[in-house]
Amino acid sequence: MSLLSLIAVFLIEQLQPLNYRRAVAEPLGAWADFIESRFNAGGYRHGIAAWCLAVLLPVLLVGALYSLLYYVSPILAWALNVCALYLTMGFRQFSHHYTEIQLALRLGDLERARQLLAEWQGRSTVDLGSEDIARLSIEGALAASHRHVFAVLLWFVILPGPCGAVLYRMAAVVRERWHEIIGAESNDFSLFARQVFGIIDWLPLRATASAFAIVGDFEDAVYCWRTQPAQWPDRDMGIVLASGAGALGVQLGRPVVDGAEVSDRGELGLGDPADVDFMQSAVGLVWRATILWILLLFLLGLASLAG
Repeated sequence: MSLLSLIAVFLIEQLQPLNYRRAVAEPLGAWADFIESRFNAGGYRHGIAAWCLAVLLPVLLVGALYSLLYYVSPILAWALNVCALYLTMGFRQFSHHYTEIQLALRLGDLERARQLLAEWQGRSTVDLGSEDIARLSIEGALAASHRHVFAVLLWFVILPGPCGAVLYRMAAVVRERWHEIIGAESNDFSLFARQVFGIIDWLPLRATASAFAIVGDFEDAVYCWRTQPAQWPDRDMGIVLASGAGALGVQLGRPVVDGAEVSDRGELGLGDPADVDFMQSAVGLVWRATILWILLLFLLGLASLAG
């Protein structure tokens, strides 16, 4: 059922791309903000109670609905799986901006590429060159493929029905929204959400990095994975980016100079500086990793049938 659900979602997404921001991010963000406004008293225990209500309650409700539908008809339960995956994962969350940036760079339209990158990542891009834009775009695509495809898919397989996909997406949104609270670093309320998401994302991060290594340059990917993530501001995401950069044989990371602002970024990867050709290679890497996941799901299905 997992493989059929995944294939159905890929087909639906190609025919009818989802407006993720309007259909998913904004409603879930509003839910997270509502719970935070009612529970945030600055204490750690308040954060635990709020997280259980904001994340665990929807997961339990979806699990109960899945069990009911499966009792009535497995086809209805499968339809719920497809709906949940359609809302919680997908390439279209990042591929549109990425493709447009790649096309603008190939046409030499640097100003258009800067504008598209600013819209996608919400950052200043005034003085960025083509290499910087390609580098930031590849980093964004690798990170988004983890957040919106591979991590969701792994939890979808781990937990019954759509519970895993809903758990990961809800936990990610709650962690992001509560982390943006003023003084979040010193506010114990958001600490539990950050801690529990780190636990939830621990295995998916390493599964995504492993997939990139397997379908790319394995030796360089493993070397970068072992030696470079500690240099990245977000060490956890640094695992995925370092492995992806090593697998591609491209230099990512490094400080980005935008006017008077210089970002603090370590070096990731090995090989040549990023350019538009490496952007196409990154697309191939993500698709090969996706095919690897589909193959694994197929083998798991065969093993289940044999059992």
